[in-house]
Amino acid sequence: MPNVCLLVVLLLASPSLVLAAPRTITVSPGKPLRASVGGSGAVARIVTLTVGDNMKFDPATITAKPGEPLKVVLKDVGQMPKTALGHNFVLLKKGADPKGFVDKSAGARGTDFIAPAVKDEVLASTNLVGPGETAEVSFVAPTRPGEYTYLCSFPGHFAMGMKGTLTVK
Repeated sequence: MPNVCLLVVLLLASPSLVLAAPRTITVSPGKPLRASVGGSGAVARIVTLTVGDNMKFDPATITAKPGEPLKVVLKDVGQMPKTALGHNFVLLKKGADPKGFVDKSAGARGTDFIAPAVKDEVLASTNLVGPGETAEVSFVAPTRPGEYTYLCSFPGHFAMGMKGTLTVK
């Protein structure tokens, strides 16, 4: 029962966390918490992406091994308010149409510009961040090698070049 209570507390403390795969919390008396992705026990590699008023991801490329656990931390270093220039990280499935995705999501402010009609095209995503804020998402890289697009779905950002590539090899 204490493990369940701890899990509930952790989930309540991070309501903005969107998981693309189940997360396991391992608790041992006297030892720190370790979060694993997909129940594998493997610790996720942390990838920090910075975003700002320049409408770019830095870095614009991520390389991963098939099935590698990843934790993307999105940090907004810009000055513009979130309502005018918020940013998110949205990793799309292989074969998804990025332009079609953002076009369909442009009016979905209530769901951080991820329209329910295209949510099934998302492998992982974060909530919107504004200046000084961070968001994170943990997921397992696809097992199928190839290139996967990640983007910001805030209206107009993808068109201005706010996109990147996760290369699985």
